[in-house]
Amino acid sequence: MAWAWVCASCCQQLAEAVLPTSRRVGAEERTPLLGPVRSSQSPGPSILRDPGSTNSGFSCSFNGSTSSESLSGAPGDVGLSAENSTLWGPGATAASWPSAVLLADLEQDSRQGERALPQAAPTGLASLKPEASWSSSRVRARVVAEAGAGTTGSAGPELERRSPRCHGSPEYPELRRGQPPTAPEPPSVMLLNGDCPDSLKKEDGAAEPQRENGLDETEPGDETTGQEVIVIQDTGFSVKILAPGIEPFSLQVSPQEMVQEIHQVLMDREDTCHRTCFSLHLDGNMLDHFSELRSVEGLQEGSVLRVVEEPYTVREARIHVRHVRDLLKSLDPADAFNGVDCNSLSFLSVFTDGDLGDSGRRKKGLEMDPIDCTPPEYILPGSRERPLCPLQPQNRDWKPLQCLKVLTMSGWNPPPGNRKMHGDLMYLFVITAEDRQVSITASTRGFYLNQSTAYHFNPKPASPRFLSHSLVELLNQISPTFKKNFAVLQKKRVQRHPFERIATPFQVYSWTAPQAEHAMDCVRAEDAYTSRLGYEEHIPGQTRDWNEELQTTRELPRKNLPERLLRERAIFKVHSDFTAAATRGAMAVIDGNVMAINPSEETKMQMFIWNNIFFSLGFDVRDHYKDFGGDVAAYVAPTNDLNGVRTYNAVDVEGLYTLGTVVVDYRGYRVTAQSIIPGILERDQEQSVIYGSIDFGKTVVSHPRYLELLERTSRPLKLLRHRVLNDRDEEVELCSSVECKGIIGNDGRHYILDLLRTFPPDLNFLPVPGEELPEECVRAGFPRAHRHKLCCLRQELVDAFVEHRYLLFMKLAALQLMQQKAGKAESPAPLENGGPLSSEARPADPPGPEAGSEEEGGSASGLAKVKELAETIASDDGTADPRSREVIRNACKAVGSISSTAFDIRFNPDIFSPGVRFPESCQDEVRDQKQLLKDAAAFLLSCQIPGLVKDCTDHAVLPMDGATLAEVMRQRGINMRYLGKVLDLVLRSPAREQLDHIYKIGIGELITRSAKHIFKTYLQGVELSGLSAAISHFLNCFLSSYPNPVAHLPADELVSKKRNKRRKNRPPGAADNTAWAVMTPQELWKNICQEAKNYFDFTLECETVDQAVETYGLQKITLLREISLKTGIQILLKEYSFDSRHKPAFTEEDVLNIFPVVKHVNPKASDAFHFFQSGQAKVQQGFLKEGCELISEALNLFNNVYGAMHVEICACLRLLARLHYIMGDYAEALSNQQKAVLMSERVMGIEHPNTIQEYMHLALYCFASSQLSTALSLLYRARYLMLLVFGEDHPEMALLDNNIGLVLHGVMEYDLSLRFLENALAVSTKYHGPKALKVALSHHLVARVYESKAEFRSALQHEKEGYTIYKTQLGEDHEKTKESSEYLKCLTQQAVALQRTMNEIYRNGSSANIPPLKFTAPSMASVLEQLNVINGILFIPLSQKDLENLKAEVARRHQLQEASKSRDKAEEPMATEPEAAGPLQDVGSQPAAAKDPSSPSLQA
Repeated sequence: MAWAWVCASCCQQLAEAVLPTSRRVGAEERTPLLGPVRSSQSPGPSILRDPGSTNSGFSCSFNGSTSSESLSGAPGDVGLSAENSTLWGPGATAASWPSAVLLADLEQDSRQGERALPQAAPTGLASLKPEASWSSSRVRARVVAEAGAGTTGSAGPELERRSPRCHGSPEYPELRRGQPPTAPEPPSVMLLNGDCPDSLKKEDGAAEPQRENGLDETEPGDETTGQEVIVIQDTGFSVKILAPGIEPFSLQVSPQEMVQEIHQVLMDREDTCHRTCFSLHLDGNMLDHFSELRSVEGLQEGSVLRVVEEPYTVREARIHVRHVRDLLKSLDPADAFNGVDCNSLSFLSVFTDGDLGDSGRRKKGLEMDPIDCTPPEYILPGSRERPLCPLQPQNRDWKPLQCLKVLTMSGWNPPPGNRKMHGDLMYLFVITAEDRQVSITASTRGFYLNQSTAYHFNPKPASPRFLSHSLVELLNQISPTFKKNFAVLQKKRVQRHPFERIATPFQVYSWTAPQAEHAMDCVRAEDAYTSRLGYEEHIPGQTRDWNEELQTTRELPRKNLPERLLRERAIFKVHSDFTAAATRGAMAVIDGNVMAINPSEETKMQMFIWNNIFFSLGFDVRDHYKDFGGDVAAYVAPTNDLNGVRTYNAVDVEGLYTLGTVVVDYRGYRVTAQSIIPGILERDQEQSVIYGSIDFGKTVVSHPRYLELLERTSRPLKLLRHRVLNDRDEEVELCSSVECKGIIGNDGRHYILDLLRTFPPDLNFLPVPGEELPEECVRAGFPRAHRHKLCCLRQELVDAFVEHRYLLFMKLAALQLMQQKAGKAESPAPLENGGPLSSEARPADPPGPEAGSEEEGGSASGLAKVKELAETIASDDGTADPRSREVIRNACKAVGSISSTAFDIRFNPDIFSPGVRFPESCQDEVRDQKQLLKDAAAFLLSCQIPGLVKDCTDHAVLPMDGATLAEVMRQRGINMRYLGKVLDLVLRSPAREQLDHIYKIGIGELITRSAKHIFKTYLQGVELSGLSAAISHFLNCFLSSYPNPVAHLPADELVSKKRNKRRKNRPPGAADNTAWAVMTPQELWKNICQEAKNYFDFTLECETVDQAVETYGLQKITLLREISLKTGIQILLKEYSFDSRHKPAFTEEDVLNIFPVVKHVNPKASDAFHFFQSGQAKVQQGFLKEGCELISEALNLFNNVYGAMHVEICACLRLLARLHYIMGDYAEALSNQQKAVLMSERVMGIEHPNTIQEYMHLALYCFASSQLSTALSLLYRARYLMLLVFGEDHPEMALLDNNIGLVLHGVMEYDLSLRFLENALAVSTKYHGPKALKVALSHHLVARVYESKAEFRSALQHEKEGYTIYKTQLGEDHEKTKESSEYLKCLTQQAVALQRTMNEIYRNGSSANIPPLKFTAPSMASVLEQLNVINGILFIPLSQKDLENLKAEVARRHQLQEASKSRDKAEEPMATEPEAAGPLQDVGSQPAAAKDPSSPSLQA
């Protein structure tokens, strides 16, 4: 059971904060508090949907990175072999996370789901590792390690927290090479092996993933198979804490914790938070900070730990002052607005009135209390107003409670020698709220008042001196206001949700901020002028050796789960710290605050070293990229290199090292930050490089060890080992592109760098004389010359292309085999055509793709035979007969495989590289490789782009802004330079109307990207003092209707008269020309149109911003958001009058800041991902409980690796919330979804499309918990954000408006409800067509409201429309049609009754005898039922017999998959159509099954 020991203080430290909190004693529920684990935020998951489901809930593209890494990293990394369709599937269609609660779209073509979920089920299953069936839900340990170093705040007065030992607090010793961190002791939780039903065990056992990538990764858990389950119980106990000045209290601890973690809890508790310098004593013995409690003799249940105040040192005194500052600023959002210390914004609590935790219970029974439902005018359908201020509503907690006016370091620091000998450490200056000015001495014994003033130094103690061990105690004595306000502040601090306070892993910047008062802050002031090394780095006074740390963490062992967790956590932590340091350094370089290492050279050529990180600028120094496009190529090379680093890191080959790499765009400059190879600065590059080429292929060298290491990456990366000629015409063997350099550092490690051409070139943008491209490319106007010659295909495209070829290979081989087998007896029908067989697939005239009548089993067995045969031949044991070999050989040749006995497609990245020559003997291979590249270029145009447009038409993906559109394109391997082509295809599409939203987003993205390109060079010419003027002038030219804005140049008195124009070594950001000031709106828009044509090959029909808005239906506020996010601009939160023709929209005061835009590698948690995937597969099969346990375990492991905050944890929480909701546990659903919303706001941004989705889910769970007003305000917030991000005309808006309309209907606001429902009807009709089932449902919802208003004529009219759709789409006998018909009868009867009554009144006047009319207010249950239907959740009760049948069916299909294990989605309906065939939902313990598409209980 070696793998069972998992790091105690980490593996479970956040389980409860993020896991379903077990119902424990009140405030004992603990929530997490992590130290500042930094990391980056990626563009984040795009919103992906099953085409069928109106809202498939947890559908996030989980791989939050911009990169080519699919969630899993390298195929081998996660056990996703090429045999099992990769996550994004054959068309590289991003799979939305399959849910058992997704409704099949009943519109005629229910098979359209194929593209959205290619083989989701088998993927999930096939990648199950043995661990995947463990579950720790039974032995859920108490969370004991939660508070982080440097964080303040607490979740509740008595909530205890602990510090995550592994996430590094300032005292942590640095990781040194050769001294890997010791693996922490076993956890309180244990992953159980075999805690699943037998049926699951069988499946899990069967799904042993194939190792396709040549990496023999040890299968974790193998050694444990079949052993009995050993459970390590959590033997937590409680101790009593005795602190000076407060009542003793007890604290629950676990033996695995460290003493340091108790310190953290005490520094966070409301009543002990002001102490930092103390030790803990047991029976008079001091406990060691870093020892574990289990090792402390005599520590047991009920022991008394005494808090003993320790003498201060200068370091301790500084830490104390910083801690007090953090406590005073704990509610102040300034750090989040300024993008400092990984703080970011969250506004959920403004709309939920605080924590939702217990409010489910608190607000029960209030459901029909009067609530104000009227939204602000700008939220109502049809409103043209798009205000900006509501984006960041003022949180009432932010009104600062002033405890002190000033707390700062005194000018008398440092103490003179004679005072040091009296114990003086430093002096502070304070002005209290009562305006009393005092000087304070920090001495070894504590803090006291001295007699100094601002101008007179007198260090003698004042009388009285108020000596106190803590600064807070001293201030409490001298200022009554401080005492009162500090207590209130701490009370508020501990009431905030921990997720509002924890640092995010990477910094998230806000593009708007309110006008803030600038307050005096000694800590920030000190940070600004020191390198802060004494605090944030591990060892005071010593910079971190980043390269050593990055490489040491990669060398950590990874044989079993605990080792891998420890390794991944260490990698993530070091990487996030490195990213933060690199970002700070890059900004310092551009701002001119770092000295160049070659100061005499011209600015562009300068290089810098700061904090052991090497910085270079994105310019072509020494004509390095002359043949590739000069400066333009030098600008793209770093991002290409970063993609290469990401890819090699994902493959994770032992012994091969890459550099830590971060690319920062700031103020128009691109800075590459890299860790430094030991010894590289002491020798020439020529001497160092022992593999690859330093001059793009003229001199090339190779090295056997490098070839061996790179050979192990070649299979997963699809790279071909090849030979090239050097300048002496000698053949040199390589297993990468020639630019890839191998250098052995002084530490003996093998490094590879310059990975900018890891992937093959994109021939569509690389015209080569004498080479003809395939017909599809020529038809689309390719090849086109691009600005640089570094255009590469994305990794996702290479994977999709290989996947596509594999399908073709299987089909050709199966066809030939069946023809052989059938012989003369009968001519077999060809197999179904799985993928689009475009003309680029070059087989010798493959058989017609007409669909065959083969049974699913038969075709699967045909493919299974091919597979078996291919394996036999590949193993080369001579058992295969010659005819079969011939079959495989033909198929291999047809698809371009490099082997003739097995399918194996690889690319040579040096083909078409200028300057690279190949030996004569390789000409055939080179010819084949050229053809393969042409085929790949054609595949992108003929399969991937049409596939993307089809998915958008089917609403399988629903991008909402530029970032989510870019993510959707990248997941299919389509580079952004193809955006013009995508838009052309959208324009020509027969479903142009249904793609209107895609067209608008695409045009907006095209305009803002073109503007960004212009802005980059524009900014390079601006000196620092003119920055805000220049940016506001650019924004006026870009967005304001004011015809001739004038730039405000910096005031003359600030400009030196004797300016030296020729000074070479100015810092990069200190250009001093004023050319930017003469730009006009006409000129800018002309340049934008020109850029769009040149770069994207798309013609924009507009000359001004107003024409663009008019022609393409764009919103200026949306364009402002997009350009700000892309360039890092932060503007003042106020209403801008864009359309005024009398004054410009922006002044220089409106530009508050410019932030860096950071690109980096996002390390992945592979084991956690396995669990997540397995959990999804279980849910998809209807095993909700098991799925829920696996997802909880995944969450646990994600927390262990990433800390509390991460995009992937957000996806986990959303899925858990959904599952709990389906299983009827609304409180748990609410709790998890609240965390998901907070996390999405914090790590993705407050108006990111993902956050909008999360708000909608939370509103549904609030409604189900009878919190109606909260549900409404959440829905209104979501609608406001969507209006700001895109506008009203989006398919997602129909869903949102249906939700709002239903809730309003439930609270009997009928008129208001109708406005939203009728808008939803209009939007649905536009995007789904008037005959779609979603539209029928919309008609029905409108009819219900009219019925409640007693307007029966309108109700009848709408219900008739709905009935007609059901009848034509589903037939008269379908239950939906019958339900609609019944409802029509009911409405008719009510209408007749009403008419009779009216007639009675007319006839008899007031004496009429009127029977009471029955107008039923809608019941909450019926409203909730409709809400579930439109949100894609359906409960179908099943009998036990149904259940047995369902399980048998699932088992049967699973065996079928095992038999075929083919990637041909057309041949495996089970894998491709989970919505139509998979099981649905589990109500409590009763699983349910989806019925066939004609099932009555399914809604559109």
